[in-house]
Amino acid sequence: MEKLSIIGMPMDLGQTRRGVDMGPSAIRYAGVNEKLNRLFKEIKDLGDIPIGRPEVKIDPNTNLKNLHLVAEKNEILAQKVAQVVDEGSFPLILGGDHSIAIGTLAGLAKQYKNLGVIWFDAHGDLNTVETSPSGNIHGMPLAVSLGLGHNLLTNIGGVTPKVKPENIVIIGARSLDEGEKSLIKAKEIKVFTMHEIDRLGMTKVMEETISYLKDKTDGVHLSFDLDGLDPSDAPGVGTPVIGGVSYRESHLAMEMLAEAHLITSAEFVEINPILDDKNKTAITAVALMGSLFGEKLL
Repeated sequence: MEKLSIIGMPMDLGQTRRGVDMGPSAIRYAGVNEKLNRLFKEIKDLGDIPIGRPEVKIDPNTNLKNLHLVAEKNEILAQKVAQVVDEGSFPLILGGDHSIAIGTLAGLAKQYKNLGVIWFDAHGDLNTVETSPSGNIHGMPLAVSLGLGHNLLTNIGGVTPKVKPENIVIIGARSLDEGEKSLIKAKEIKVFTMHEIDRLGMTKVMEETISYLKDKTDGVHLSFDLDGLDPSDAPGVGTPVIGGVSYRESHLAMEMLAEAHLITSAEFVEINPILDDKNKTAITAVALMGSLFGEKLL
């Protein structure tokens, strides 16, 4: 694909730790446009979807935080993503917390009948109202996209479910709640935990991921949470978990996806500059984007 469209989604409503709304600005400051200008013939930065500064609201019936606002803003994102795909451009969404994936996948589901998803994350994000310990919607987007959760969220974009369980691969998981573990087993979702990455190596993990998805999908979305990396390489995230994917392993994963020409859309989320060290996490995200879009060392 020769055209790329950047959409900023500076939303921190899916959790309560402020700062992740500055993620899109941090990524732009780290030089994303300059980096990708060398790799695409045409780039459009569509700016940020306006979120505002609302107060945290907890739904009394479900304990979900900012339910209505998260739904409203993700509906706007879904429309924007669908429009970008319709125009023949690659949508690159900059987060924001991981609840923005609800809108991204809703928009993609309008365009792809058999969407695949690679979920690069320390967490499964497969909680529901019943299983969530916190009520934070950023821990629910993958479950919502499977059609599980509050109907205000699952019905975004008018298509549900957005993705089939057999079309999902989670990479880098090392912090899963009990309800998420049960759902993974029940739905037979393919997961490469850090144990598998350590045991098999990232090369084998990516070969298996690509083989698993390439023939049964008509598009594959990469949802990249920077907390999938080890905190030593990506300190500016809201929910760091030690023992993560290394900087070099992450680049290898992106390089292999580039070589496979598999990815048709992507988002990079959960960068919190307040918690970062000299914008290190955003700089890492931009470097990984370079690898994903075909930048080579030689």
